[in-house]
Amino acid sequence: MTSPADPPSYRPRWRAARAAVLLAVFVCAACGLVYELALVALGSYLIGDTVGQASIVLGVMVFAMGVGALAAKPFQPRAAAAFALIELTLALLGGLSVLGLYAAFAWLDLYGPALVGTAFVLGLLIGAEIPLLMVLLQRIREQSAGSAVADLFAADYVGALLGGLAFPFLLIPVFGQLKGALVVGAVNAVAGLALVVTVFRRELSRRAWVTLTAGSVLVALSLSYAWVTARDFEVTARQQLYRDPVVHAERSRYQEIVLTRSVSEVSRQASDLRLFLNGDLQFSSVDEYRYHEALVHPALTGPRGEALVLGAGDGLAVRELLRYPDVRRVTVVDLDPAVVALAREEPQLRRLNGDAFADPRVRVVHADAFGWLRTAAERFDVVLADLPDPDETATAKLYTVEFYSLVRAVLADGGRLVVQSGSPYFAPRSYWSIEASIRAAGFATRPYHVDVPSFGDWGFVLAAPGARPPVLELPADGPPLRFLDADTLAAAGAFPADRRRVDVPASTLLRPKVLEYARAEWRGY
Repeated sequence: MTSPADPPSYRPRWRAARAAVLLAVFVCAACGLVYELALVALGSYLIGDTVGQASIVLGVMVFAMGVGALAAKPFQPRAAAAFALIELTLALLGGLSVLGLYAAFAWLDLYGPALVGTAFVLGLLIGAEIPLLMVLLQRIREQSAGSAVADLFAADYVGALLGGLAFPFLLIPVFGQLKGALVVGAVNAVAGLALVVTVFRRELSRRAWVTLTAGSVLVALSLSYAWVTARDFEVTARQQLYRDPVVHAERSRYQEIVLTRSVSEVSRQASDLRLFLNGDLQFSSVDEYRYHEALVHPALTGPRGEALVLGAGDGLAVRELLRYPDVRRVTVVDLDPAVVALAREEPQLRRLNGDAFADPRVRVVHADAFGWLRTAAERFDVVLADLPDPDETATAKLYTVEFYSLVRAVLADGGRLVVQSGSPYFAPRSYWSIEASIRAAGFATRPYHVDVPSFGDWGFVLAAPGARPPVLELPADGPPLRFLDADTLAAAGAFPADRRRVDVPASTLLRPKVLEYARAEWRGY
């Protein structure tokens, strides 16, 4: 131990040791925050409830950190060995956390309990770090408690900033979630061991050296084996989640994108190509024409030269629009460039969408639809809102009064809006809340629904600004359709007695009722 009165010759040594401790705090804080973000991100991919997943992970981990800080008290006399052992354990469990939770989701159906348990254990270990590091810092050079706490927490918070930035902008793009967690685990182990074996090696007993050596070998072998087998594990686990063989899979910045394809036992020529985003079915090639004919063609009775498509990065709705020669331009606003790239390049999907994105009339904008509409200066004759269901916070805003007010502002005179609105059978309150939100934004509406075998009874809302509802009919000059005709569309506007209008409030940004309804109604499906 040194003091401020130490000879000048001692100062370089304690200053270097003190810097090493603060560097360890910095690195460990960055690793700890990455573990938290990895659990939240994985939950949002697999479960879809980003706010709920974040609340569970952060709440459990912060609570466990408090418990860990108290639990660290008995280990303070052997702070160096205890800290190194904790970092090795944290590196092993944190590095393997994503892999373990993915396995729990794919094979065991125990994701919820596994998430809580993992968050608690990681929080416990993270919480034990600071008290032990405080002891080590004071052993280098005794200083006032307030000064020591200020130094530690400054390094801790700055390290957390580094972890928060590294996770989305470095680890996920370069390594992906599985390998990213393994990299952080390795960094965590190296940081903890390096501090102890360089600055505090004299405090380690022979038994501690043996234990840490064995632990280091175990962590290194475990993380290395997981790294080597990560790809095979991910492919196997992903396939477990889908009924049909996976022919393409990638994780973009926004979501997991999976294409599956099954071949008929009867005819090798008949196949079912399906697109899933974060595990949710987007279309089946067997019956997608029913959905897209119902979405697009009723909205094209009238002016249609300028069309705006919100979402629909698979190109299938665009395909139907391009069947009209007088459609001069189609602007597609889709958040994820990876989905559009897949629709442009994947041969089976290109055949299905008619190579829609190669048409010179199509312009693609990669942006959030809500933000893009706020600054849009163009006017459109037709707007198709083919957006993901409002069962997440990020997508619920796209089904609000404010969003439809922005859509109304970009409609030309005589323009029409059509919105995919979910199932009036499985989720009636969600469906009618969307319809109420469109009306509250100044539209007159015409609800309708059709049967899409892959989805069941599926609903849409056709709308036009003003007090007069648009006529539900097909264009007289429209192309021949496989599913929709005048009689089918007329029947689509009728709702059976057990699925008539439900009196529910509109959804707004500050009161996203549709999110509440969607989560409650789709639970279990």
